[in-house]
Amino acid sequence: MMRDFKTHTLDVPGAVLHYEVREAVEESGKPVLLLVGSPMGAAGFVALAERLPERTIVTYDPRGVGESRKTGEPGEKSTPEQHADDLHRIIDELGGGPVDLFGSSGGAVNALELVSRHPEQVRTLVAHEPPAAQVLPDREQALAAIKGIGRTYERDGFGPAMAQFITVVGLKGEIPADFADQPAPDPAMFGLPAEDDGSRDDALLGQNLISCTHHEHDFAALRAASTRIVIAVGAESEGEMACRGGLGVAERIGVEPVTFPSNHGGFLDDTFGMPGDPDGFAVKLREVLEG
Repeated sequence: MMRDFKTHTLDVPGAVLHYEVREAVEESGKPVLLLVGSPMGAAGFVALAERLPERTIVTYDPRGVGESRKTGEPGEKSTPEQHADDLHRIIDELGGGPVDLFGSSGGAVNALELVSRHPEQVRTLVAHEPPAAQVLPDREQALAAIKGIGRTYERDGFGPAMAQFITVVGLKGEIPADFADQPAPDPAMFGLPAEDDGSRDDALLGQNLISCTHHEHDFAALRAASTRIVIAVGAESEGEMACRGGLGVAERIGVEPVTFPSNHGGFLDDTFGMPGDPDGFAVKLREVLEG
């Protein structure tokens, strides 16, 4: 049986945020646990939340995603600094913390930025596969490839750009220097539309792709933070950009990465995207949070 949850909204600069609170089945005395992604919203964390009944769980839709609407200029990009401030304000609304926080992908980038600014709000951060292209040995190739995806999106729309994105994130090993100059893969290979519908408001490709992957983390602040930081990588993700980004972040912070079951979306079940191993993932996350 799925837990009931209460929905809340919070006005923040440039957006109205939607977040959901699932109360613990029994009082455990454990901190509130935030599950965050970017651009993945609350719906992507239902499977994981349901497997952690002993925790009060908070999930949210990042600005410009799902029920969280932007109130600024149309087409405005989102940044890790904005997302971190949004999380800071949600935690304040919850009582100020300290909370535990699991952030995956872009959510890990944003959560690391939060901890660099407000370490007192987070007891333990598990940052799962942050796509931190700036720390890769093939940094220049990676950044160029991502900028190429952005150009494809502006020129040709969602399908061709998303096909390029899927190709890049699935590559094992260094990204070729000429990736952006190679012909774009056929969107139909991935079940994507080839036609351009004219829209340019996709949360990943239009709002977060460049700012997230190009973000420069404050590693000095992260090393000095009172927060316990755990960098997680997927057992099946070896060689992929987000996994390598996680390894690079762990090295710069000075912590040993922890291997989690499955892949980049290892916490997902078959109701959202490609299923991973949510049962095994929840067991590992519980173990890590217990420390």
